[in-house]
Amino acid sequence: MDFLGKDIAPLGMGCWPIGGEMYDGDTPIGYSGTDDATSIRTIHAALDAGIRLFDTAAAYGAGHADRLLAQALRGRDDVVIVSKVGIPINETTKRLEIGTPATPDMILPQIEACLRRLERDQIDVMLLHLNALPPAEALPLFEQMEIARERGLIASYGWSTDMVRNVEAMAARPGFSTVEFARNMLIDADAIQAVTAEHDLYRLIRSPLGMGMLTGRYSSRNPITANDIRKSGQVRTDYFEDGQPKPEFLAALDAARDLLTTAGRSLTQGALCWLWAKDAHNIPVPGARTVEQITDSAGALAHGPLPADVMAEIDRHLPKSLILKGDQPR
Repeated sequence: MDFLGKDIAPLGMGCWPIGGEMYDGDTPIGYSGTDDATSIRTIHAALDAGIRLFDTAAAYGAGHADRLLAQALRGRDDVVIVSKVGIPINETTKRLEIGTPATPDMILPQIEACLRRLERDQIDVMLLHLNALPPAEALPLFEQMEIARERGLIASYGWSTDMVRNVEAMAARPGFSTVEFARNMLIDADAIQAVTAEHDLYRLIRSPLGMGMLTGRYSSRNPITANDIRKSGQVRTDYFEDGQPKPEFLAALDAARDLLTTAGRSLTQGALCWLWAKDAHNIPVPGARTVEQITDSAGALAHGPLPADVMAEIDRHLPKSLILKGDQPR
C-alpha cells in the first residue's frame, strides 16, 4: 500500500517494548525483559519480513527506542518512521513528566530532539502523544507541527487518540495525515474507524494484540514479571490485573481460538487478520521485542483478512458484556 509515497506492507512494528524501562514517578510504564542486542535483531527481522513502518515515540524508554531504531536503520531510506511528542522526558532518569501541561514552545524542541536521536533529516509522521487533550488546547500544538512541516523537519503529522471529537477537529488541517487508535476484537472502535475512513486518513492500529493478551502467551501459569506496565494497574492495561490476563478475556480468546486460527493462522496472526477484515486500510503496529514475536506477526501478511463468515462467527462467540467501550483514552 502507498503511505506518503512509499510502498509498504499494511503492517508496522511498534517500538514501545524495545524502549525498555521507563517510569511515571515510581510507577513502571515500560515493558520488562528487553535486551538491546535482541531488539536490534528484531528490527532487522522485521525488515527481512517485509515490514517498512516503525512506530516509535520520544516517550518509549525516554528516548531509548529512538536510539535503537537509529542504530538498526542506518542507511535505510525505504522505511516510514512514525514518532510522537507532547510528553517531556528525562533520558537520564528514564522518567516521563506525564501530566505536565503541553505548551506550544515544547513542540519544535521535542521534534528536533527526536530527529537527533533517530539520526534522520526528516520524520515521516509526527503524532501528538496526548490522547484526550481537548481540541482547543491541541490546536496551538498542531500549529507548531505545521511550522515543523513547512521547515521540512516532518513530512506530515497526526494524533495518537481514541477520541472521535479530536479527529473531527483536526482532519481538515493541510498536514494532518494520520490517526493512531486502539483497536482489537475486544474494543468497540467502530466510531473512530468510520471517521478516519471518512476523512481518508492513514489508520495506524495500536494495541492490536491487547498488549500481548491475544497472542495466548500469557496465563495464570505464565504471568507478567515486575517492572512492566501490565502489572501497574494503569487504565490502558484493561486486559491484565496484577500481571495476569483477566480470566474473562482468556475465556473469550479460548471461545474464538478455532476461528482465529482458521487456515493455519496463529492466534497472533488471526488477531491481525481480524483488523484487516474490519478495514483493508488498517495498519496494525503490534509491539515486539523478540525475533520470534515480529516473525509471528509478519506471518499474517501471507494470510490476509479473515473471511466474512469467520468474522460473523467470532462476533457471535464474543460476549457483548466483555467488549470495551471505544471513544475513550486507553
